[in-house]
Amino acid sequence: MWWLDRKGPSGFSPSSTAEQVTEGIDGTGLTAIVTGASSGIGFETARVLALRGVNVVMGVRNIEAGKDVKGIIIKESPSAKINAMELDLSSMASVRKFAADFSSSGLPLNILINIVFIVASNNAGVMATPFMLSKDNIELQFATNHIGHFLLTNLLLETMKRTSVECKKEGRIVNVSSRRHRFSYKEGIRFDKINDQSGYNCLSAYGQSKLANVLHANELARRLNEEGVEVTANSLHPGAIATNLFRHHSFVSGLAGLLGKYFMKNIQQGAATTCYVALHPQVKGMNGCYFLDSNVAEASSQANDANLARKLWDFSLDLINRCCQ
Repeated sequence: MWWLDRKGPSGFSPSSTAEQVTEGIDGTGLTAIVTGASSGIGFETARVLALRGVNVVMGVRNIEAGKDVKGIIIKESPSAKINAMELDLSSMASVRKFAADFSSSGLPLNILINIVFIVASNNAGVMATPFMLSKDNIELQFATNHIGHFLLTNLLLETMKRTSVECKKEGRIVNVSSRRHRFSYKEGIRFDKINDQSGYNCLSAYGQSKLANVLHANELARRLNEEGVEVTANSLHPGAIATNLFRHHSFVSGLAGLLGKYFMKNIQQGAATTCYVALHPQVKGMNGCYFLDSNVAEASSQANDANLARKLWDFSLDLINRCCQ
């Protein structure tokens, strides 16, 4: 469609692919963690970063699937540096183990890419699930899409700061959110009703978790700026992608299948903004921004609410601490 080819100030458009937005960029010497890397845009992000010379560590729930992905990437690029480590973002214990294992490896960390749509026990890409609780008894979409990544980022942050000093290179934290962040509950984050099944709406809960991704990045960016460290935090919407995320909604799934090739991005296009924000020199020094189609975009008013972001940060820390008692 013609609108997919309209270029923004960056020189890229909705139709740009992950390979196109990173063409000519040498990522040799950089190390990145990519969560949710066993399929979809997570897989494509890991593949393209490895293609550009980045040492990629994939955080995957199904380690066998991760090994398969590793094999596919190495077959395409024999010199690729890529490994898989087990990570279940719905479990704080798993997140802590992953972070501890990574830290003990002695690897530096330049880039952390928080991608997740994994909110089902079968490790399939899903959004807007029926009400379920995580292993830590937190509403599953909020637990997986936000709390897991919030905890992971906090546990790896000192490694990223140290790496930026030692390597004299900017560290980048990338939260993959969604346009659905605009369609959370009316109060934005239901701090007092996170686990309220009676008021649960699957689509609003998904929107809430994606709003949390943007708020997290914004508050983290503010804190990093205050510290004066060379690490940035940004968020993005990858675009509407023709995947099976709507499997719990047969009508929407059918519609997406019918119209997807005309109005939705493919996986290669869907991973472009993530790879752009993670690697492109144009993004250097940009902090607390929201991206769409490899260009800076405007997030919702709730997403730009600094007070809401600070409240979410404190709430998340408290929730993690309570679950660890």
